[in-house]
Amino acid sequence: MIQVISKKDDWDSFLLDFDEYDTYHTFDYHKIAKQEEDSIIFIKYTEGDITIGLPLIIREINNTIYKDATSVYGYGGPLSKGISKNFDNKNFVKELLNYFNDNNIISVFSRLNPYISNQKKVLDNLGSLSMLGQVVNIDLTLDKTKQRQNYQRRLKNHVNKSRRNCNISEARNTNDINNFIKIYKENMTRVNAHESYYFEEDYFINLYNSKDFETDILFAQDNESESIIAGAMFFKVNNIVQYHLSGTKNEFLNLMPTKLLIDEMRIRSTDAGYKFLNLGGGLGASDDDSLFWFKSSFSKDFHSFYLWKLIVDQNAYDNMCDIMQIKNQNSSYFPLYRLKEY
Repeated sequence: MIQVISKKDDWDSFLLDFDEYDTYHTFDYHKIAKQEEDSIIFIKYTEGDITIGLPLIIREINNTIYKDATSVYGYGGPLSKGISKNFDNKNFVKELLNYFNDNNIISVFSRLNPYISNQKKVLDNLGSLSMLGQVVNIDLTLDKTKQRQNYQRRLKNHVNKSRRNCNISEARNTNDINNFIKIYKENMTRVNAHESYYFEEDYFINLYNSKDFETDILFAQDNESESIIAGAMFFKVNNIVQYHLSGTKNEFLNLMPTKLLIDEMRIRSTDAGYKFLNLGGGLGASDDDSLFWFKSSFSKDFHSFYLWKLIVDQNAYDNMCDIMQIKNQNSSYFPLYRLKEY
């Protein structure tokens, strides 16, 4: 049976049915991440002792009766309980497709979560699953000394240098958050980031103030100038810590303070009893770029990162591609009819 949850109290209550979930499954994160014109839903499926939850953002397709669904920026995908090794998802697939068809949802896209069990099993034979690359995890269940032994030698030297030259503090108020925003935007400008990586001030403030998960912003302060030179934002919920955003002022890049901030969060999170510190992947979760190699200098505990793509109504999907005059049918972008919006 399918039920659709859209109110915060119901969403929060349903989330507690699951032994494991991440920041990216919470109501607040969905509300903060969505565009103003979009809606958010948490699809609840029950079958005997089996429960499946699928959070999605629903988007209107302009000037049509159609909609599509996508996941938040981050690591989402289905939650589940009662899934055995003999689980058969035929009924789930049938019910979900009926729901999508009844609501004119012609395609669905979701980033999956490498730290949540049974996601691929739940989505088996429902659209396509493709591995985009690897993400880097620091295993916080290891002894802290062992964790650091897994660092590349050069990283150890960089962290040591940064600790000698910097102090660490935490964001405590709106003024601190605004300092982080300035540093982050300076960093995005330096790396020529896509416009989608620039967020409004409310985005940062709402993340920090959410009660659905804990948001920590750590700062590195240069000892000599006493100025804040770098910041990093992390999310915490259940056993998972997520490295979300960071930035360093241009004139202090030589101190490599972001490495120090990740190292500090590793120590604090281990002491607090968390299990995973997800550093994410590279550009587009590819494992052949400088961002990935920066993260992999902390750990070689790699987890595969998958995307789920589902075309519910092939005729409507193809028609939308024709209307949008999408000629590059070889593009991996999904849904293809939104390619020009990116």
